[in-house]
Amino acid sequence: MSSTQTGIEWTDKTWNPTTGCDKVSPGCRHCYAEALTERFPQNFPKGFKLTLHPERLEQPKRWRTPSRIFVNSMSDLFHEDVPLDFIKEIFSVMRETPWHVYQILTKRDQRLIDLASQLEWYENIWIGVSVESQRYTSRVDALRQVPAIVRFLSCEPLLGSLSLDLQNIHWVIAGGESGYNYRPVKPEWVREILQQTREAEVAFFFKQWGGKYSKAGGRTLDGRTWEEMPTAWQEHIIKWQKRFPGQPKLHELQQRYVISTK
Repeated sequence: MSSTQTGIEWTDKTWNPTTGCDKVSPGCRHCYAEALTERFPQNFPKGFKLTLHPERLEQPKRWRTPSRIFVNSMSDLFHEDVPLDFIKEIFSVMRETPWHVYQILTKRDQRLIDLASQLEWYENIWIGVSVESQRYTSRVDALRQVPAIVRFLSCEPLLGSLSLDLQNIHWVIAGGESGYNYRPVKPEWVREILQQTREAEVAFFFKQWGGKYSKAGGRTLDGRTWEEMPTAWQEHIIKWQKRFPGQPKLHELQQRYVISTK
């Protein structure tokens, strides 16, 4: 499923050249993407089995407004069954559409490291890893080895207290789990992450408290909504606003988001 509409607050669009995945860690237990395939089986005839969609490769070229695009919200680009050649095709599309920023998120840090040197990390490609608990902070060490302009963490669903090494990390997203079987997030866990980002001068984005529905608990932390973005997003907006004049959305985003100092 690929759409110009998304409920994910830290992105503008989703692009799914692959769908389906396999669970690799506790954060996957109540996978929202798998739940969507069960809810809308007509859109996912193969269910949550990994499926390549080469017919979707050209989609971002038709999106003319510079946007943040979450790559594979319904899958993991570095899934072991996604061929390297197909990943390279996806990277080629990202190279050919430099007016967009692409946000890739993976739990498969080892394959990311194995393939990183064989891929071209253009300035509009951001890479992140999921870190749901302290047990998986080793993914951050792997992420630091990737030569991307922005490296980010998604601490969602946040399942415990985290002590993070944020050296050479540019952005941290945190959020609680949603769904009928959601595991509650403790406020002190979120505050700990916020404090660590303040000390490291890293952008912080709080997505949600979670609950039975994604919006159930709201997304304010101690009376404030945290929507910081890396400075690379500000620079991207300024660069492409000159080439795409008359785009009020860019101006609105520039005013809306608090930009990190790093």
